[in-house]
Amino acid sequence: MKTISVCSLSGGQGKTTTALLLAKHLTMAGFTVCMLDADPQHSLTLFSRIEIERDQPSLLELLRGSGEALDCVYPVEGNEKLFIIPSDDTLDVAHEYLIQTGMGATVLKKRLDGLREHFDFCIIDSPPQRSQLVLTVFGAADLLLIPAESTIKGFASAVRTLDLYYQQEELGATNAKLFGVIPFRDRWFGYNQSKESQLAISALREEVGEECLLPSILESERYKRAIAHGEELPQKLKYPFEVLVERLTP
Repeated sequence: MKTISVCSLSGGQGKTTTALLLAKHLTMAGFTVCMLDADPQHSLTLFSRIEIERDQPSLLELLRGSGEALDCVYPVEGNEKLFIIPSDDTLDVAHEYLIQTGMGATVLKKRLDGLREHFDFCIIDSPPQRSQLVLTVFGAADLLLIPAESTIKGFASAVRTLDLYYQQEELGATNAKLFGVIPFRDRWFGYNQSKESQLAISALREEVGEECLLPSILESERYKRAIAHGEELPQKLKYPFEVLVERLTP
């Protein structure tokens, strides 16, 4: 099982959109995927239409090692190859638990061992802030994917996320490789790219290099409708996710 952590230290950068649509495109290519919702806002869980009762296992129970890892996995209706480890409001206490363990950066990686024989990929939607939870998400990753809004704010968010990644890598707290940075909400007016998107993406290219700059997710309401209502995306909006799948499955 290959684990891809979708990370950004700011909200509104496209983490959940990227995680969910990447997972769906991997299943369309024939792979079995387990998503993991590590964001206390649990948007990935909501978009997957998963509702769990307070006594049902979720990500918190997985982190604690309460029972078998597979007990925390739920099927996503309408897609026999897609599953999720959901989160709920109980995830607010995960930060304290990870501090108490004294080895928070390695906990999630260890807990995922029980799933490795069952799934081809695990896609993690990380929390949008620096915390013990995001450190354990970094520690669990084989590959790190960073969405960044195509704005100056998005560029700054990507740089902060990269700085944390390099710091954790230097400390030996993660073995993840940088899969790439994917610009989000790349704005165009007809055939003309907005000046802000152009500047932000150019700065991202300079920061990570051409090889690690992935095709942009264009600004479009169609993505929201695809997530909320399962609408089919046109080819030009599918393209960045098709490239991601190609790079993950050479």
